[in-house]
Amino acid sequence: MFGGRTRKQPTIIFDIMSPSAALLLWLLLLTVLFRLDPATGRGPSPALWVPLVWLFIAATRLPSQWLGGDVGGATAEAIEQGNPLDRSIYCALIVLAIGTLMSRSFQYGEFLRRNPALTAFLCFCLLSVLWSDFPLIALKRWFRDLGDYLVILVILSDPRPLEAIRMVLRRLCFLSIPLSIVFIKYYPQLGIHYSFWTGAPEYVGASTSKNTLGALCLISILIFYWDTALRWHNRTTRETKRIVAINAAFLVMTLWLLHLSNSDTSLVCAVIGCFFISAISSRWGRRYPGLLKMLMPGSFILYLTLDLGFDMNGQFARELGRNPNLTGRTEIWHNLLSLHTNPLLGTGYESFWLGPRLTKIWSLCGYINEAHNGYLDIYLNLGLIGLALLLIFLVSSYRTVCNRLDRKSGLASFGAAIWTLLLFYSVTEAAFKNGMIWMVFLLATAVVPPALKLRGSSSATDLRKEPVTPGIREAEAVLTPRAAAVLR
Repeated sequence: MFGGRTRKQPTIIFDIMSPSAALLLWLLLLTVLFRLDPATGRGPSPALWVPLVWLFIAATRLPSQWLGGDVGGATAEAIEQGNPLDRSIYCALIVLAIGTLMSRSFQYGEFLRRNPALTAFLCFCLLSVLWSDFPLIALKRWFRDLGDYLVILVILSDPRPLEAIRMVLRRLCFLSIPLSIVFIKYYPQLGIHYSFWTGAPEYVGASTSKNTLGALCLISILIFYWDTALRWHNRTTRETKRIVAINAAFLVMTLWLLHLSNSDTSLVCAVIGCFFISAISSRWGRRYPGLLKMLMPGSFILYLTLDLGFDMNGQFARELGRNPNLTGRTEIWHNLLSLHTNPLLGTGYESFWLGPRLTKIWSLCGYINEAHNGYLDIYLNLGLIGLALLLIFLVSSYRTVCNRLDRKSGLASFGAAIWTLLLFYSVTEAAFKNGMIWMVFLLATAVVPPALKLRGSSSATDLRKEPVTPGIREAEAVLTPRAAAVLR
């Protein structure tokens, strides 16, 4: 949210190992953590490898880039055509996700009914293909991004969804955080890029940009801080001490990477997220949950008031000696709005950054493929209607988070943190597109129907215990489980 500043490359006084040895050590550490992590629980489902691979790609690089493809940039034609290898792997993961959900008898209709705002938004995205300048490309991208929701449902439909969320996100960080350190320290040709604007080094680690690395660090801080907060009341037990020690080690590594990434937006959002997790987990937060519910949207409304009325971002940036125009973002926003897209309907799903428009943007703003503002990005692609549907979904998600706060769900503090910081993060980054931040947000706010084989089972967690229509609960008391299920 604030202007960036250039950091010098850290001086390495001596190397204690060769690059090959460092990579081997990472593989060894990864194997140990995957097999012996005490927080993983008993026998995680093999199906969770599908969302883990999908999230790893979203957090780092495309498969073609891992195999030597261009990471720093591409031509406009290459962006339009995509890559056959990437398409094949995405299709394979989508098929595996669908197969998993079919084996669990997942109720798609019930899921759509319980998430009407999300359903309306996705349907409008699909409808917008009709007025896109590139309808075939837009349709392909819609189906690709549908995979985000399918792999999320694989996690949420797990017999132990809370454990599944924790396991997938922890393993994502086990994979990405140490690997980013290895890349920056021992493989600088992979872990360090150079700014298009200034030529200064930018630390990207296993990702493709400093902002993507910042987003990875943001999620890593939230997941380990949240997991520690959940277990803190049992901190005297031996197993909890081991888990907290692992969490602390990864928090230290992540903070070092976040410092290198120079992503001030991720740093500010990490502070916001940790504040809400701490407040909700505290005795005061449990006593006054209503105040926290008001603070979630209230803090963002206050921020918008101060920024629009008193230029808080610019003034704060000047006090810190940083760029008051948010590292050129305000100029980018002005140039994008000057293209005068359809204000109601936009250009069609994921169609703005294609063709002649993309070429013109590159001539005005340099090599970019997002608006660096999530709300503006939705407006350019889907117009005011799409933006309104997105805001309705955010309001619906807020109600879900508040319901979980009332029930003291284990996911409540994480959901409140990610919901609040998403509002702030999207001011300077396109967080509503397909990507890691958006997927984690869906993990924390989507409402899934109970699996048929889990109704009445003690293993089903409170993620599925969403409020039901008044009168149903009284009827369930006198009906058989199967008859009660029909009422739902």
